[in-house]
Amino acid sequence: MPAEKRTESKTVFAITERGEKSFWTKIGVAYVNRDGSITCKLDALPVSGTLQIRDEESREERAER
Repeated sequence: MPAEKRTESKTVFAITERGEKSFWTKIGVAYVNRDGSITCKLDALPVSGTLQIRDEESREERAER
């Protein structure tokens, strides 16, 4: 997949709040379409109803954090 296409994919997280902590669980992916709309493919349904969609990170980017 070309590098330009990779920037268009995103990761979908479900966020669960417990006390003062937030837990992020990856539940799917999202893609930006040519017309600017977004397609989400979920592997699970969030119970909390809160979703966060973020640019996908490479392994190198995750290692730097």
